Amino acid sequence: MREQKNKWWKAIKIIIGLTILSFFISILISLFNEDGIETLDGNVALIDITGIIIAEKNTGFLFEDVTSSEEINKLIRKANRNDRVKAIIFKINSPGGSAVASEEIANEIKKTNKTTAAWIREVGTSGAYWIASSADHIVANRMSITGSIGVIASYLGFSGFLEEYNVTYERLVSGNLKDIGSPFKDLTEEERALFESSLSSIHAYFVEDVAKNRDLKKEDVEKIATGLFYIGAEAKQLGLVDELGSREEVINYVERQIGEEADIVRYKKEKGFFSALSQAMNEKSFYIGKGLGNSFITQAKFPDRIGIST
Repeated sequence: MREQKNKWWKAIKIIIGLTILSFFISILISLFNEDGIETLDGNVALIDITGIIIAEKNTGFLFEDVTSSEEINKLIRKANRNDRVKAIIFKINSPGGSAVASEEIANEIKKTNKTTAAWIREVGTSGAYWIASSADHIVANRMSITGSIGVIASYLGFSGFLEEYNVTYERLVSGNLKDIGSPFKDLTEEERALFESSLSSIHAYFVEDVAKNRDLKKEDVEKIATGLFYIGAEAKQLGLVDELGSREEVINYVERQIGEEADIVRYKKEKGFFSALSQAMNEKSFYIGKGLGNSFITQAKFPDRIGIST
């Protein structure tokens, strides 16, 4: 009886081992067999902007998709130096992120001497829309989520929790505002006013840049800069995007501008083992109800003292 049990356990272990092995083999295969066009001599560069937008690389979580302005700007400059490249397409699927990083990418796009086009496939909101607005032309799916022109700041406060458990916060500072935003004390009215003033300034920069990039009146942008998102069809009516469509429409636009058939080359950031593994696992997984909710969940995973993002 015991021998039979041992045989069953061995069989189960072998099956589990083979399943895990086949899973990792499929991941490795997928890493070297990506969909899309991969050439070295294309005349149109394709740059992906996905996930949360951050300033510096290698600061994301293991299985979270992030885009850093540091890496994206390197790719833009690389494409810009290539005389063969006539246009750059930015494929965007991002809820936004750092205000600084978003502006850095937007400014780099405006420096290029190539035709530029933004393609908002599913989500291109807040900081990601700031980036898209800097391109010559924006194409969005009629059901994609875009806009959300606004700035948010938040922090977790533990002062009530500490009080409940009779834990005190001893405040020792050399400047009255040195611990502003500390989660261990409530914001004072002065501190709240300072934060709101900073947010208003960043919001004004955002509105001004979008108005200038999209050739819209500042007053018109201010009316819709409430943080509300719009589906692609609504965004088109508001002048936030130029055209409704997908890959075909953005390629057609680029071909009209450069006067020749588009030969697309994907410019990719360098991947470490874990980021490559994360991408492959994401591609192999089902996502039920990911949609817009994923954007909110993802942003919630980046706590700071007070995080300001677009």
